Amino acid sequence: MSTAAPGVLASAWIIARKDLAIEFRTRSAFISALVLSLLSIVIFYFAWDPTAIGPADLAPGVLWVTFTFSGLLGMHRSFGVEQHDGAMDALLVAPVPREGIFLGKALANLTFVLGVQAVALPAVALFYNLPIGPAFLALAALMVLASIGLVAVGTMFAGMTANTRLAELLLPVLAMPFFVPIVMPAAKVTALLLAGRPVAEAFAWLRILLAFDLVFAYACMLLFPLTLDD
Repeated sequence: MSTAAPGVLASAWIIARKDLAIEFRTRSAFISALVLSLLSIVIFYFAWDPTAIGPADLAPGVLWVTFTFSGLLGMHRSFGVEQHDGAMDALLVAPVPREGIFLGKALANLTFVLGVQAVALPAVALFYNLPIGPAFLALAALMVLASIGLVAVGTMFAGMTANTRLAELLLPVLAMPFFVPIVMPAAKVTALLLAGRPVAEAFAWLRILLAFDLVFAYACMLLFPLTLDD
């Protein structure tokens, strides 16, 4: 009796659950990214001159620089774990759509990035004495929205560079230019929210961010299978 191969969504869930189970057991990438993000926040704090720039003006840049680099660390790790014992080759010959591989990796990476953000955001609020309470829900929604675009681009380039010797160097070099259209509106909206401005004033930036999310997520899912071909 033959068993039908899982579809895109089913295979994505299986791969995401597998990646998250590996990370939950080792916690190496998450702890490394968390240490990197907290260390970056501390360095920015001690280099900050409060007489030159206010905390609400500095915090958005600190947040998104921290999230970008710590997220890259986790996205590189998502394909790095497949290099041992030919696991990536086994995944490619498995009867699952390659789009499912992308979605599964992206879903696990999104969970990873949001986990780092859940710790880093309160740390920034504590260091810079920011009253994020009134804007917490809006900031949380913004981080999810921006993380989708970052993860889509980062996952595709992580898969592309996984088999190269200089993957740690190539991944940020390739991904960073595509991160700019996502990080820029995200930082602008963060600045408005931290300044106590109504969400309605950020709608123009949010529309730009949503448009880039949709374009990048769809394009990366279509291009990802091509990046795995020899």
